[in-house]
Amino acid sequence: MSRSARASALAPFSIRSYRFQWPSDLLTSWAFEVENLVLGWYILTETGSVLLLTVLASLNYAGTLVAPVFGMIGDRIGHRDLLAMMRFAYTALASTIMTLALTGHLAPLYVMIIVAVMGLIRPSDLGIRGALLADIMPPERLVGAISVSRTTQDSARIAGALTGTGLFAAFGIGFAYMAIACLYLTSAILMVCMGRPAKHYGAAGHSGDDWPAPSLLRDLKEGIVHAWSGPGMGAALCVAFLANLTAFPFTNGLLPYVANEIFHTDQAGLGYLSASFALGSLIGSITLSLVGGVRIARLLVGATLAWYAMLLVFVEIRTLPVAMACLVLAGIAQSLSMISAAVILMRTASAHLRGRVMGVRMMVIYGLPLGLLAAGSLIGLIGYTATGTLYAASGLLSMMAIALLWRADLWPLHAPANAR
Repeated sequence: MSRSARASALAPFSIRSYRFQWPSDLLTSWAFEVENLVLGWYILTETGSVLLLTVLASLNYAGTLVAPVFGMIGDRIGHRDLLAMMRFAYTALASTIMTLALTGHLAPLYVMIIVAVMGLIRPSDLGIRGALLADIMPPERLVGAISVSRTTQDSARIAGALTGTGLFAAFGIGFAYMAIACLYLTSAILMVCMGRPAKHYGAAGHSGDDWPAPSLLRDLKEGIVHAWSGPGMGAALCVAFLANLTAFPFTNGLLPYVANEIFHTDQAGLGYLSASFALGSLIGSITLSLVGGVRIARLLVGATLAWYAMLLVFVEIRTLPVAMACLVLAGIAQSLSMISAAVILMRTASAHLRGRVMGVRMMVIYGLPLGLLAAGSLIGLIGYTATGTLYAASGLLSMMAIALLWRADLWPLHAPANAR
């Protein structure tokens, strides 16, 4: 790696606040991944129902519909303070599951209830951390900073996949949750230690303590309208919704089913599959952090199409090592696609509306629980391969339609979304 490439990748760490945010985000992402795999395996083995597995995964995203409200709150009180409160809440909920498991009182119903509560908060985490990143990072470093920040999710998914299922298998869910609670607590403390951004862009004309209801509704509407109005922003949001509806279900909530029923493997095999996709995503994130001058909007189109092409192949594979290699390639394409969408939104959004814009971005994640629930039913009716092919093919065609509809914003070299 050249000296200039290393400097580009490490440049965000010259910002003191980022040196606290990055490890806090890393530990939170690690806890998310361990928790997803542990609970997914617990529900599948306790109930034997793929439908309940998809319901569990869907509950994690119940809060996507209120994500713009969290973004608005973050715009008013500060994104750093909101993230700290959210991560203390994760700690309390994880500690509840830990206590129930260690005392022998844990049951699938209790897990569903606690995950439903967590799901009201957790979907907003990624959007709020993105808005905080835009607050502390100079504009010229934003692409590199978003790419490096993305490695917190990718590396955590690798480590979480390999260690989380191992902890569960070796020590049980109670001790696995002891580790999860410690990760959440440490991440919350790091966020508290991080200094507030030097300038907070509150909603114009209102202080953080003056929250009349009409003002709240007006601010929320302003953020939602703004999120769809900028050059390329509508396309980025549509791609994010499409990916969550038709692509992520097969590398997210359904992965325990794929590991158990399609490849007939155990927790270790589930960990390998999840880690493979995350490894590819990490490769994509690091590559984009090192490469400058990328036409982001064109990359969004190309990477998303490649992602669906790899999913078409993945659903036909029945050999675990080949499936892992396919997931690595799909992970690379997925990372390039989702980073491109985030960069378009953050570049275009007005500073005082970033939280609400990223809240809208998180809201479109609601496509994931819809896709999961539909996939759970379709697999029972037409089988796994037919369902996967239907999802990937429809996603491929829909992405082509998005590229055609927004071609003026996504393809010309002079388009704002393609600015270097």
